[in-house]
Amino acid sequence: MGGRAPTAPALRAGRGAGGERRVPVLSSVLDCSAFTMFGDLFEEDFSFISNNHCGKGKKAKPRDSEPPAPRDFTNLSGIKNQGGTCYLNSLLQTLLFTPEFREALFALGPEELGTLDDSSKPDAKVRIIPLQLQRLFAQLLLLDQQAASTTDLTESFGWNSHEEMRQHDVQELNRILFSALETSLVGTSGHDLINRLYHGIVVNQIVCKECKNISERQEDFLDLTVAVKGVAGLEEALWNMYVEEEYFENENLYQCGACDKLVEASKTEMDDSEYMYELFSVIIHKGGCYGGHYHVYIRDVDELGNWQLQEEEDRLIEDKPLRVTENAKEIENPLAVLKGILSEEESKQIPVDQLGQKLLEKYGVSWNKKYRKQCGALRKYLQNHPQIFQFSPDENKVGLKEKHKLLFKSDSQGQNLQSPLQKNDVQWNSEKNPTRPRDNSAGCHWFDLNDSKVHPIKEKDIEKQFQGKESAYMLFYRKSQLKRPAEARGNPRYQIPEHLLNEMNAANTELQKKRAECDSANNGIDLHLHLSSCYKFHNGALHPSLTWRESVVDLTIDRRKTLGDLRQSVFQILESWEGDMILSIARPLPAGLHLYQILDGDELTLDGIGLADGADIFVWNGKEVGGTKVMTGPDHEPVVVNVLRLAEHNEGGKGQHFTESQHVFSCSTRLGDLHRALAPSGGIILKNGSGPDKEAKNWEVFLEEDMKETVKSVGLTDGCSVLILDSHDQSFVDVSGGNLTAFTYDISWLQVKNFCRTDDEEKHVKITATIETVMSDIKMKAIRELQLEEELANDSCLRPVNANGKLLSPVPEDYTVKEAELKMGSLLGLCHGKAPTSTQLFLYFIVGSDQNTSPEMEIVVEETASVKECLNLMLEKSGLSGDNWHLRRIDWCYEAGEALSQENATLKELNVCRGDTLVITEGKLPPKGFLKIPIWCLKSSSLIKGGENAQDQVNGMTCKMDALQVSPAGDSPEYIHTDMDLCYAGSIEIAGEASLEDLKMQAMTLPYCREQIVPLPSFLRAWTLESKRPGKLLRNNKQKLNDYKLGSRVAICIEALQKEENLGPHELLLRVQMGIPGERDYYDSTDLVWDISKECTTWALRQRVASHYCLPVDKIEIAKYFPEKFEWLPISSWTQQISKRKRKKKQESLQLAPYHLKDGDIIGVKNLLLDDTKDFSTVRDDVGKEKQRQLALEKKKSRQAERLQDHVFCDEKLSIKHRKPEVALSINVGVFR
Repeated sequence: MGGRAPTAPALRAGRGAGGERRVPVLSSVLDCSAFTMFGDLFEEDFSFISNNHCGKGKKAKPRDSEPPAPRDFTNLSGIKNQGGTCYLNSLLQTLLFTPEFREALFALGPEELGTLDDSSKPDAKVRIIPLQLQRLFAQLLLLDQQAASTTDLTESFGWNSHEEMRQHDVQELNRILFSALETSLVGTSGHDLINRLYHGIVVNQIVCKECKNISERQEDFLDLTVAVKGVAGLEEALWNMYVEEEYFENENLYQCGACDKLVEASKTEMDDSEYMYELFSVIIHKGGCYGGHYHVYIRDVDELGNWQLQEEEDRLIEDKPLRVTENAKEIENPLAVLKGILSEEESKQIPVDQLGQKLLEKYGVSWNKKYRKQCGALRKYLQNHPQIFQFSPDENKVGLKEKHKLLFKSDSQGQNLQSPLQKNDVQWNSEKNPTRPRDNSAGCHWFDLNDSKVHPIKEKDIEKQFQGKESAYMLFYRKSQLKRPAEARGNPRYQIPEHLLNEMNAANTELQKKRAECDSANNGIDLHLHLSSCYKFHNGALHPSLTWRESVVDLTIDRRKTLGDLRQSVFQILESWEGDMILSIARPLPAGLHLYQILDGDELTLDGIGLADGADIFVWNGKEVGGTKVMTGPDHEPVVVNVLRLAEHNEGGKGQHFTESQHVFSCSTRLGDLHRALAPSGGIILKNGSGPDKEAKNWEVFLEEDMKETVKSVGLTDGCSVLILDSHDQSFVDVSGGNLTAFTYDISWLQVKNFCRTDDEEKHVKITATIETVMSDIKMKAIRELQLEEELANDSCLRPVNANGKLLSPVPEDYTVKEAELKMGSLLGLCHGKAPTSTQLFLYFIVGSDQNTSPEMEIVVEETASVKECLNLMLEKSGLSGDNWHLRRIDWCYEAGEALSQENATLKELNVCRGDTLVITEGKLPPKGFLKIPIWCLKSSSLIKGGENAQDQVNGMTCKMDALQVSPAGDSPEYIHTDMDLCYAGSIEIAGEASLEDLKMQAMTLPYCREQIVPLPSFLRAWTLESKRPGKLLRNNKQKLNDYKLGSRVAICIEALQKEENLGPHELLLRVQMGIPGERDYYDSTDLVWDISKECTTWALRQRVASHYCLPVDKIEIAKYFPEKFEWLPISSWTQQISKRKRKKKQESLQLAPYHLKDGDIIGVKNLLLDDTKDFSTVRDDVGKEKQRQLALEKKKSRQAERLQDHVFCDEKLSIKHRKPEVALSINVGVFR
């Protein structure tokens, strides 16, 4: 999108200057026009592509109960992005702000479109797309919400959730949406809405210089595509593409039809006063050709929005030197800085960690870099000024004390430290809140509409969008002569039908009601009142004497009320309370309920003292509970410690070398007291330095000097483990180093299950092991524990068992647990057979790729064995003989994959690993440089149709595609019917250096092909076989096969012809078929060769098809068939743009999206002289779509069932993100003819 385009909002069509010219003549009723700009748009730049479209990580908590946010100060509504619909949002906003389009759409009433309430009725003719578009426009204009949803509209398009996550081109959407609207409005007064507003004509004129005869050709267009790279502006780009003449002189003369001779051409001029346009919308694209983001700049023609930039922006720029000086002085005082930030907060307290972030955002300095050296940590600094700052009970939030907040605000008048005015909520009822007078520049106000966000911008901001990677992509213009009525100015209700006004009024009333309810709910907090009469104090904490439900009273109260109000509410609940009532913050801990600070200051609000939703409040007398004095505060928190002691015997189970008990200590307890309580007879105490995980190796000894420390100071918290070693266990401890030694490796085990005996019930035992234990020792321990014969050790091995119960490859006996990559606690099977050594490989193998007919077998081979030696050993074990076999790896879907073609290479050199599965495949490997290619034959359509049901055919080819299975092993399947009625003819081996003609000659020698009379290879057409149907057409009989890059597993389909064929590189082979008038069916298809060397546009294709059937161009309609979706995509007369032939600009080809026209595509043709219906679908399409729907439903149910039964851990996915194939955009429309 390089180059520049005009920033002034005007466009004038230029005059011609010579013989041939192509002038975009806009029809007399044309209101709007769009220009698509291409330059460096498709450079590979992915720096702008967001990776967050699919929403990585956890999904946000659903907030369906909350009403949508109201509009902001602009009074304009954005549109929610459904995941990848920014292109749709930008186009919809442009159409909304096109007054002529909006009002023409609103002019269509329910008597013509029907109603959405009737859409479920079977016989109702409801035009859902225009109705949903009307409703969306009404919501955008009248509904008081920040952003509207397009879900209902996209559902009317027939889109699913996958379609809404895909990114598409906005120009492609513009054409397809307009086509869908045209189809939807057939038979209504708006049938010509698109044609009336957007239709234009490109006129090609050649003027004879001698007789002045004008040869003229007209072509329709919807929008104009211009290349702006290397030109000064849009006018020059339009001149180059459509106005500038091509001279016919000297040797390049023009054959004049009137003069009947070669002549020179002369220029003509046209009055351009009719063609003045104003820019009103710029759709902007950011990113590369494979993804990015769209948003749109729009001029508010009817002044529906409130355009207001920062009024003080210019003054702030002028005052910048003064502000910098004042700001620098202020920043030097951290106390003033923090007081300033906290005074501006609407809530009285904010989290301490957010205070540091706000300091960075407002002043651009970090606390650690600016103040930490002189003032210490931020939290410590706040705690050192308790007369100014007030913490919440849990010390996570901080705020200013009330008197300092008031003082700071009153002292800061005139010092520009007061918080800016809060923006007022937008009241959508303009009668109650009249808008302020608009300035004289109103009507030229521009807004940036970026999905849900709407911002006012200046005209100069548009200039930035004609350069760089974020650039203008589509420009929309209106005739400058168009004037808007005075009553439309600032009136969003203008021309909206009464039923939509009533619907929006009701919706706004419901929104206001929900917001009021939500405000009340958002400020209500639930408190849990714990009554002291229901608690007793023991073991260092409070515990309910009754059930938890009976001991707690729940109270809901508004957070804006005071502590005095809360106290009064508690008195009302506890009518029998006598004496003083103290309210304390409580917190449930593992040891029980613990009390913290006492709530004081009845004039403070609950929010101000930091009471959060779900807080626990203990109601008591402030002294004792049940006659026992209660210690409160963080210094007396009870801590639950896991105390471990060595067990005399291993009792089985993970970590069962220990006996475990729990003890509660106050965090202020000294270690000496803890030592005397836990080890009264002496001993050593060790702490697990890695936290509560007692299996970690990092055990540390508490030394004598540590005994004066407290539980809290040495880092013992809830769940931490301490190990008590008596005097006879102290050999495990290195006292000088303070660490536990060898014993830490023994805190684990492995399970071993007996698979050697089938007559008895399979038993399993737990074997204690370390990561350094050798597998042979584990096997011997298991044999003894299972009470098996010692001789079994010479003929047995250990094999891991996976989650499905399958035995994996044996572990070499000289491996340690660590080298075998075994996890502690995993299951091993004791099986017959010797374990492989560290230089041997244990492999699985099957014969053929079907496990149902060939069971999986096992073999042990040396890793230095060659592929040929390994194959011979496998053949011998499976009872096969002969040399007509080869080995293949098994691929990810458990089918035969890559062949091991280097027979003399060792298994180690080919990276064959222990546990791999190989497939013995029948057939010799082709020699080096040779290809083994399966050959399929395509039967002639004329021979097929005679005996087939017409409903089962398209293009005269039977549609039975489920049975095609190309055997990679070279097997010879029987005759198979497919989508194209293919049958297997056999396979051939041919050198890659051979030509396509050689391949055809060899194919003609196959038995099936000999039955057909084919005189020469040029009477055969060759295709690659892709997705069970012919794919790429192979041209040029003399070209080498290697040049086609066919690949090792390609299959070729050949088609017999009635005459010789030698297609050139610029000839496209299409299969055209004429619709049967009055029926949803087609005549036999015929081959159509189309030369696309000059252009591959809609106009050229229509001419070629019309010529083929000897019909006028304007009396046919054509469409491309997509057999995989059973859908037809009409190729409309205006959906492709003709570019200037003289300059040989890159044309917008039918080979690009959305048609992707290629060899073999099916083109349906409608003869409008005999059949005026434009519905191309057949009965078979209806059946196919229904089958696809049923299949998708069954797959969904199957996936759900698999997820319920699946207990196998999935492998970690690779982080590489492959680009998904491009999917054509489409909108489904009903038939209204």
